[in-house]
Amino acid sequence: MAERKTTKKLEIVEPIGARVLIRKDEDRKQTKTGIHLPDKIEIPTLTGRIVAISAQVDADDDYPIRQYDRILFNPKHAIPVEFEGDNRLFVIPVEDVVAVFRAGTDD
Repeated sequence: MAERKTTKKLEIVEPIGARVLIRKDEDRKQTKTGIHLPDKIEIPTLTGRIVAISAQVDADDDYPIRQYDRILFNPKHAIPVEFEGDNRLFVIPVEDVVAVFRAGTDD
């Protein structure tokens, strides 16, 4: 009797419509001046990295964003995605991306 090998398919999260999948940066437990905050207090972070972009956004030249861009976003419409233990993934409308961090140039 022959053994059947089963291969586990890799599961991905693909945003649909005018949305992107982001991984939110961790909330800070320390202020910029170095003061450590108590465990119950965190400075909310509104930045993250784009993990995936929907086909609609990728095809639209009005949205100059790419996978792995670091962004500033409005979390009001963020939908949390529990995926493989990662609790920092969110699907957000592309309109909620308010800024992209880019490297400056030395002139």
